[in-house]
Amino acid sequence: MSIMASKRFAGVGGLIALGILFLGLVMLSNLLIRGVRLDLTQNRLFTLTEGTKQVIGEIKEPVNLYFYFSRDAAGKQAPLILPYANRIAELLEEVAARSDGKIRLRIIDPQPYSEEEDRAAELGLQSLQSGAGDALYFGLAGTNSTDGHSVIPSFQPDREQFLEYDIAKMLHELANPKKPVIALLSSLPMSGQFNPQTGQTGDSWAIAAQLEQLFTVRSLSSETDRIEQDVSVVMLVHPKNLAPKTLYAIDQFVLRGGRLLAFVDPSAGADSSGQDPQNPMAAAFADHSSNLAPLLAAWGVQYDPRKVIGDADLGLEVRSSASSAPVRHIGILGLHHANMAAKDVVTASLDNINLATAGYLAAAAGAKTTFEPLLLSSDQAAPLPAERFSAMTDPASLRDGFKPTGQRYALAARITGTLASAYPNGPPGDAKPAAGPPTPHLAASKVPANLVIVADTDLLTDFLWVQTRELFGQRMSQAFANNGDWVANMLDNLSGSNALISIRGRASFSRPFQRVEALKRRADDRLRLKAQQLEAELKQTEARLTQLQAKRNDQSSMMLSPEQEQELKRFTAEKTRARKELRETQRGLDVDIQRLSGWLKAINIGLVPLLVALGGFFTLSARRRRRATAPATP
Repeated sequence: MSIMASKRFAGVGGLIALGILFLGLVMLSNLLIRGVRLDLTQNRLFTLTEGTKQVIGEIKEPVNLYFYFSRDAAGKQAPLILPYANRIAELLEEVAARSDGKIRLRIIDPQPYSEEEDRAAELGLQSLQSGAGDALYFGLAGTNSTDGHSVIPSFQPDREQFLEYDIAKMLHELANPKKPVIALLSSLPMSGQFNPQTGQTGDSWAIAAQLEQLFTVRSLSSETDRIEQDVSVVMLVHPKNLAPKTLYAIDQFVLRGGRLLAFVDPSAGADSSGQDPQNPMAAAFADHSSNLAPLLAAWGVQYDPRKVIGDADLGLEVRSSASSAPVRHIGILGLHHANMAAKDVVTASLDNINLATAGYLAAAAGAKTTFEPLLLSSDQAAPLPAERFSAMTDPASLRDGFKPTGQRYALAARITGTLASAYPNGPPGDAKPAAGPPTPHLAASKVPANLVIVADTDLLTDFLWVQTRELFGQRMSQAFANNGDWVANMLDNLSGSNALISIRGRASFSRPFQRVEALKRRADDRLRLKAQQLEAELKQTEARLTQLQAKRNDQSSMMLSPEQEQELKRFTAEKTRARKELRETQRGLDVDIQRLSGWLKAINIGLVPLLVALGGFFTLSARRRRRATAPATP
């Protein structure tokens, strides 16, 4: 065998040996680090939050999750949701892996006219397919050991950042199937008001009927001195002149970990106090405000019950007795999605909420709690005296002298953190010991508090969000605003466990290639500039040709003059040159993107597996060294 052939054989053998070594290292690393999970995404999208881990840890009985995704139908009808579906499946697999077998996950691709497709419909999943074609299911159903079930009918891309929260909420509902208890204390006739003239009680508000369907609602008296342990959330609506013992009971309920949703108002339209049939104007000058002064001060919230927010940008048009034409009422506000907290689960998916004569909230100076606005006015707002709304007949008069401050005011806010009692020295002097087993006084909250304060009660009334009509003897309601959805979201969120409430929105998993986007932007800028220059040249040439034509003696001739021919040749040459530069710019962009793509492929295909293999090799070497240096056992 010649020397050249020997060298060639040695080279080939060396490559084969390197290949075998590489494959061996990869297999060895797979054995050594099996089960190890490493999340290298920038926003740690595949790492569960502590709240989700706690929700999973609280599951006592097995839970079944069924992720239905019609992959073939999606590929034909909605291919853009395929990456999102993969993201959901991976997150569900991570959740199941963390549950120690308590969560049983099945990923199902229901085929047309199959039993699995029928089962998806029975569980309450909705098909995304609206026209011709196979049904497209893209939802999640869950069941527990007591035949309870929960469902996400279809995953919506606009709720992607709350994907982990929605899944954790489903798990919490399956682990805790009982309806949460909501204790309602209201000075407004939410359940219907007795009319002495007709001797009948009016219809209840739509919001009250909605709460009865979703929760176990328990009424609280304005003289209550104790809130039971099984109450999940206390809901206060227009709390007026509450007794000290009632305020103290609410204070202690919150400090021991209870949740609170409070609606206060500087001028509640549904407050009928002060009405006198003999004097119709008496109610107009009565005090229709509500407050929780000692509690709000202790919670670090500033609120003035004498001020109403006017907003020139968000004011809705209404009809008044003073004018037949619609008039903009700067005290009745129509909030859009831009006026809601985008990162809070209770408002993130809502489009519009209507309020009337709302007050505003702010963090008090030196507050130790966290103040997070949920609803905000526009920057064309300003506080107005509540008295201006009492006997007002023409809404247009509110704009007289109105000057926006340029500040956005919080109309509702979430308060979190450690709270101090509004009664540091114990129960108020006139409060008698509550009935039942004695409870120790709390001077500070046991766990971080979570409260929502809303500076308006009118948003709960029907006229601001729902239309009700009689149809075949039954009341039918149709919502035109998200007021009811928002209240349900808040109660649903607050009634969950501490772990569930702690879960916030995550970043989107869809991340553009920033380098590629930057390259495209720079190329687009150059292309746009060249195109603009070419357009300017064309206009100048047309103007020059027109000018030369005007100087000719025989303007009716269709033949070009020598000057026109020269100008046209010059423009043609310039256009050819500019188009060549445009093509070269586009070609350069493609080359840059291909070069970047090549580097990414080399890193993903070659470098990353090599690093994994080296990691496994060094791990094995370290273990061998530890074994070699360890003292021998007798």
